[in-house]
Amino acid sequence: MIRWRGWIGAFIVLTALALAGAAVAHADAGPPPPAQPDPSGNSTGSGPDLAGVAPGALTAEDFERAKSQEPFAVKLADLVNQNRLAINFIWTLITGYLVMFMQAGFALVETGFTRAKNAAHTMAMNFVIYVLGMTGYFIAGFALQFGGIGLVGVPNLGGLKVLDGEFTVRIAGLDWGLFGTKGFFLWEAYDVAVAVLFLFQMVFMDTAATIPTGAMAERFKWTAFCIYGLFVGAFLYPIYGNWAWGGGWLAQLGRLGLGAGYIDFAGSGVVHAIGGWTALAGALVLGPRLGKYNRDGTPNPIPGHNLVMAMLGVFILAFGWFGFNPGSTLGASGNGNLRIGLVAMATMLASASGALAAMLYTWVVAGKPDPAMSANGMLAGLVAITAPSGYVSPMNAFLIGAIAGVLVCLSVAFFERVVKVDDPVGAISVHGVCGTFGQLAVGLFADGTANYGGLSVRGLFYGDAGQLAAQAIGAAAAFLWAFGVSWVFFKVLDALVGLRVSPEVELQGLDFPELGVFAYPDGRLVPIPGAARWPILPSSAAEARAG
Repeated sequence: MIRWRGWIGAFIVLTALALAGAAVAHADAGPPPPAQPDPSGNSTGSGPDLAGVAPGALTAEDFERAKSQEPFAVKLADLVNQNRLAINFIWTLITGYLVMFMQAGFALVETGFTRAKNAAHTMAMNFVIYVLGMTGYFIAGFALQFGGIGLVGVPNLGGLKVLDGEFTVRIAGLDWGLFGTKGFFLWEAYDVAVAVLFLFQMVFMDTAATIPTGAMAERFKWTAFCIYGLFVGAFLYPIYGNWAWGGGWLAQLGRLGLGAGYIDFAGSGVVHAIGGWTALAGALVLGPRLGKYNRDGTPNPIPGHNLVMAMLGVFILAFGWFGFNPGSTLGASGNGNLRIGLVAMATMLASASGALAAMLYTWVVAGKPDPAMSANGMLAGLVAITAPSGYVSPMNAFLIGAIAGVLVCLSVAFFERVVKVDDPVGAISVHGVCGTFGQLAVGLFADGTANYGGLSVRGLFYGDAGQLAAQAIGAAAAFLWAFGVSWVFFKVLDALVGLRVSPEVELQGLDFPELGVFAYPDGRLVPIPGAARWPILPSSAAEARAG
């Protein structure tokens, strides 16, 4: 009996000591250290990061066992994962370069659809918005949008664990993300994977920032435009982008039983609807161009000066869209990324059906196939397929594009004749209306066949009405945020610096009064009288220069 008591006592003492030691060890360890940036690239993509990556679905336990049993295999896994990430990095960067080239397409479309006397001003806005938007995005926008994405994880780019700051609010026992808090000026994000994400997402932001310049063309004051460019890149675009793509509350709606949460594969909502509804607010605050409407409210056509330029721009945009949509996988290796071919095909088919539907519609209604509306029909199809492109079949992609092609024709007429909004290039209809349709199309046509690392989406027609509800919430949030905030911003900006040029400047054209140059000088060496803001050279000097 005494012997058993001794064993029991020893067991109790040893157990107490073990528990105390574990408590001390835990207290000493504290929380795990934060992830550190990797500017060299040598620490990114270790073998254990392959855990959970499909196909194969290796586990963390597999790597722990291999460390002692197969050390060579562990080192080989490091190289395999670095190669996987290299493929994904290259894919994402190249597609980002294609999206950047879309800026040239937007510039040609908007300039071609506006008048010659404003061509330099319109082209310059499309050039400078790239610079201004990028600056604002670098300062604050990227951090607000993706400062907490590492908490969700991006396996295709190595996890991005260094981006681990997200401001949340707690409602009904759940934390809902509102905006990121890490990565301002990229100070805490000097990292190879972050650099890839920044480049790719910056050019998406720039697309959204460019859209309103078309709707506000031919009367937008340069000073106000520059302030707007910084604002959209630093704040307006990134906040909604965080909600949808940065781990924010829209992406979390699946926790309420609403499908997989709000899904926007490549940005019908994040990019196009945000840009389109901002354009609507700007065009409303600016008012229509002089001569656009008669006293009885009927509209007058104001043709652009170069349809060839505009249609060439559409082709460039269609080419760039092969970066926009397939590139949004953020990789080409593992996690279902081999679907990139289907994404590209869906993009191509929707562009064709959109142009075809718009051409046939105008042919039947107006008696002639309108080339300008056919071009906008192609863009409408591309915008609409952007959100569902990663989740729909070829047949459904063609159908989505065709619906958008007719929808853009109806929408242009509605805003021009009923709402009385003057939109020189149709940006509100192409991007706002068709972008919203694209958001909803995910909730209708997603067929559940795609599987991106476990993410699978089904729409209403394939058995999940909750997904359509999530998409409707996302679409409503996009409109309320973009239109509401930008309308207030433009009103305040108008009161502070003025949003619109004077009637005199508008009548003679914005090129020389606002920028001091003509897009088409036609041999002119002196400006229009009263329009110059620079000292004009004496006539003798001008003649000497001409000689």
